[in-house]
Amino acid sequence: MQGGQPNSRCSSRANGLPRLPDRVPCPSWRRKGGVGVARFIGSEIYRRSTYGAAHPLAIPRVSTVIDLARALGWLPAGTYLTAPRARPAALTAFHTPDYVAALMRAEAEGAVDPETRARHGLGTTANPVFPEMFRRPATGAGGALLAAEMVLSGAVVHVPGAGTHHALADRANGFCYLNDVVLALMHLRRLGLRRLAYVDIDAHHCDGVEAAFAGDRDLLMISVHEERRWPFTGALAEDAGGNALNLPVPAGFNDTEMAAARDRLILPALERFRPEAIVLQCGADAVSEDPLSRLTLSNGAHAAVVRALKGQTDRLIVTGGGGYNPWSVARCWTRVWAEIAGHEVPDRLEGEARDVLAALRWPGRAAGRNPPAAWSDTLADPPREGPLRPEVAARIDALRDRLVSLGGSGG
Repeated sequence: MQGGQPNSRCSSRANGLPRLPDRVPCPSWRRKGGVGVARFIGSEIYRRSTYGAAHPLAIPRVSTVIDLARALGWLPAGTYLTAPRARPAALTAFHTPDYVAALMRAEAEGAVDPETRARHGLGTTANPVFPEMFRRPATGAGGALLAAEMVLSGAVVHVPGAGTHHALADRANGFCYLNDVVLALMHLRRLGLRRLAYVDIDAHHCDGVEAAFAGDRDLLMISVHEERRWPFTGALAEDAGGNALNLPVPAGFNDTEMAAARDRLILPALERFRPEAIVLQCGADAVSEDPLSRLTLSNGAHAAVVRALKGQTDRLIVTGGGGYNPWSVARCWTRVWAEIAGHEVPDRLEGEARDVLAALRWPGRAAGRNPPAAWSDTLADPPREGPLRPEVAARIDALRDRLVSLGGSGG
């Protein structure tokens, strides 16, 4: 520990079994005014790692966010921390020892046998064997665990390499090998916090997180995701035993509708529930240009959700998640970092910052052959507003009717 904050190596905690603190700082609910510091957790492992040329995660993501934020001068000394790699003992807080061993073995051997593929979902089209298939997700998990320790004293931490919300305890799932957000929430519990909230604005429902915490009345889960989209869970009526609010939205979901979901559902639910810390999964696949959804948000919608949640707590972890267009992911998560750290977004990008985006490539995609100039020249999308459609408003209202069941016994 240095200066009251964990150091970037996190050698005694996030890499292995955590020590419990002697006491927990006073609950952070509604401690407003920018008390928490802003920190960015990243790693160079993402720069050289890919799921394979034909996979949606063949594109650079976290490394581009780091490069773009640095080019803009937004990662000064002391702000950026290198994510540690979580040790197997830390991963088995959620994942089974057999699964963690199988994942490590698959990386070491570069292959899986049919039994392992069938039991653990490794070596599939969605979750292929690749050289860093253990080290990369273990780094995401280590970053999430470090973020949990940092927010304990009051911080807003961006971990764009985390957000793998589909992984199950004994199985890889949906491009996700380890469920780093589940591990972060569990770590917050071990560190002494009881009442937690998880908000997910990825285009795909957080099935792994819901499976982990179903029925836990001290952990509120809120998910806004595209209807009739893989993994085909998270129906409006699905409440995970009483602690989940699932808002499936139709194709064309726009900024106006996200603002309604934010102001009429997410914020009132948090006000009612009174969590001691919040984890926001901020997947970038709900923006218009993403190839794996039909939603039409701007990256300003993501920034606005971050801004709103910053107003509720100074214990906030903001992760990445989905996102399969290299330009839209980099622009979205860098804009999110600007919101977290209080940087003014320029109207146009110039010099090194523009060069970072102009150098991106997207093989096999028509949009990658002739990308619009705005993808390299700007960081902020123009607003993508539209009507608040009756079906969206009705679903928000149906979930609002359930808020009374959340209770309000937080500290």
